[in-house]
Amino acid sequence: MPLSRLLTAATFALAATAATFTPAARADNLIMVEQDGCAYCARWNAEIAPIYPKTPEGAFAPLRRIDLRGERPDDLSFETALVVTPTFVLVDDDGAERARIEGYGGDELFWAMLTVVLRDHSDFDVSTAAATISHEARDEPHDEAEEATN
Repeated sequence: MPLSRLLTAATFALAATAATFTPAARADNLIMVEQDGCAYCARWNAEIAPIYPKTPEGAFAPLRRIDLRGERPDDLSFETALVVTPTFVLVDDDGAERARIEGYGGDELFWAMLTVVLRDHSDFDVSTAAATISHEARDEPHDEAEEATN
């Protein structure tokens, strides 16, 4: 077999192997727009920030922070002006806005709104995520008696 054919065959075999074992690239991010002195940002940081990366939502759309008054990163584009902090913007792999949540009204409202945003504006599987969320991951008390009745 000529060397050129051998190299071509090896290249195709390597490409096929890489395509088989390389997961699809997904780069959804949740952009948190914040500013110094924002009481609601501080509350989100205390209540959600420590657990967000441990959740299915955090694994799917890792958090990236930007300052409201700072220079806008070139790789992000927003549909409308950013005014309220915190604002959470779901962006696709091109940095284009898909959806946003403005403000923070507490942990339960945040998780509910984030679930709707991810369900409606990404390929996040809400049903699988809901089944895998543990009480420990969200740092909630675990009541076995309550779980047994559900």
